[in-house]
Amino acid sequence: MLWVLAKRGLLTPGPPGKVAAQLNALRRWGFSLAGELRAAADRSPEKVAVIDESGSVTYRDLQIRVEALGLALRARHDIGLGSRIGVLGRNHSGTIVSMAAGVTLGAEVVLLNPALSAAAVAAVAREQGISLVLADTDLAELVAGLPTLTESAMDQLVRHAPPGRLDPPDRAGRLIVLTSGTTAAPKGARRRTPTSLAPLASVLDRIPLNVGDNVFIAAPLFHTWGLAGLQMCLALRATMVLRRRFDPVSTVVAMGRHGCAGLVAVPIMVQRLTEAVPHPTIRPRVVAVSGSALPGVLATRFMDAYGDCLYNLYGSTEASWVSIATPADLRLDPRTAGRPPLGTKVEIRAASGLPVAAGEIGEIFVRNGMLFEGYTFASPTQVAGMLGTGDLGHFDADGLLFVDGRADDMIISGGENVFPRPVEELIATLPQVREVAVIGVPDDDFGQRLAAYVVLHDDEQLSEDEVREYVRHYLARFCVPREVNFRASLPRTATGKVIPRDLE
Repeated sequence: MLWVLAKRGLLTPGPPGKVAAQLNALRRWGFSLAGELRAAADRSPEKVAVIDESGSVTYRDLQIRVEALGLALRARHDIGLGSRIGVLGRNHSGTIVSMAAGVTLGAEVVLLNPALSAAAVAAVAREQGISLVLADTDLAELVAGLPTLTESAMDQLVRHAPPGRLDPPDRAGRLIVLTSGTTAAPKGARRRTPTSLAPLASVLDRIPLNVGDNVFIAAPLFHTWGLAGLQMCLALRATMVLRRRFDPVSTVVAMGRHGCAGLVAVPIMVQRLTEAVPHPTIRPRVVAVSGSALPGVLATRFMDAYGDCLYNLYGSTEASWVSIATPADLRLDPRTAGRPPLGTKVEIRAASGLPVAAGEIGEIFVRNGMLFEGYTFASPTQVAGMLGTGDLGHFDADGLLFVDGRADDMIISGGENVFPRPVEELIATLPQVREVAVIGVPDDDFGQRLAAYVVLHDDEQLSEDEVREYVRHYLARFCVPREVNFRASLPRTATGKVIPRDLE
């Protein structure tokens, strides 16, 4: 672990007083969001922490604002240990302040998805027992009827915060991330608070971000991957470039203007970048993606345009990370999910619970230092200390992991087990296809068959028969979609996952 941290610059000596203050902050506050921010502010107070549409803010000023908001929330709204608050915000410094202030007070902070309807937000708030919501001004209508502080109200609280200082709570505040809810209502998953730098070293082992880098975080902060990007950047005392809404052209412009070495994104954003800016002038060192499946054809297309800088982290809200594919892995086979990083154990298990041999498909189980602590109203499913992901996959002979699909995505067609993902990957290689989703649908003759939903590039044409013949040429007969539906777009979550129930 130490050699990874040293390689990324985390063990570089600094002014003794600032290093001592940094270590003391971590000793007192731990490796929570609050502790990481305080440690960064103590070590590099003048370093720019965030650049967003409102300008730039240093680590010292960010921490001052967190402290003031925390004092005001405690005094005016009785938020403290055991409270549960919601944060409903897009990517900007205010969202970070809201999250860190709640954690500083020992509260449980539920990260709400701005893409949810008002009814869904209300249902989540009831289920999670949220007593107060800190919301972006333009999102306040989603929490009508709930006690809410908008951005202007929080600014007032900060300006008129009572004097004093906050001490570490008896129990560290926690972040609760909502699952994507593509197949069911979103559940609250309690994020584990790290107890050391080991989880950070696991990710940095294969994603080479360094201390002091400028990093554009495009992935939503309310999602596990955007949150991971935030936590990595705080630990690295990086400068985070944030925008409330993702736009591919302005992202490339901002990365060039601010000299960003890294981009934290979801795969659909990478696709939009290749479409909008196919011949970029920037050459980032790291483009790290997660949050949904990365199509192999997209991985190759992106690296051909932006260079071999693409890193794909396969994980989930519950598992954090399972494996990471480096550019070298993706050049070997762009469909791979890579290899388990430092300190991570992955096994493929059969339905019996026993591990299977290389090449055989089974459920993916993982153990690492950041497995979630459980849903807010349920316990995680584990076998021998390893968490079942619900995904099916296999290792090849070289130790590369491949995800074959969700266990509940697999269909039985005419007695054959059929996975939609390989069919998706194949159809995506057609040059006319912009994006595609394949799901199982009922069939009177075969029990189930596949249906493909295809979005074409502008001014391109393709027939249903041409898609079927293409699949028939390369895959087995039972993989040929019964239906091929052409759509203008696919329904997706904020992190780019296709919502199957909205396809039919």
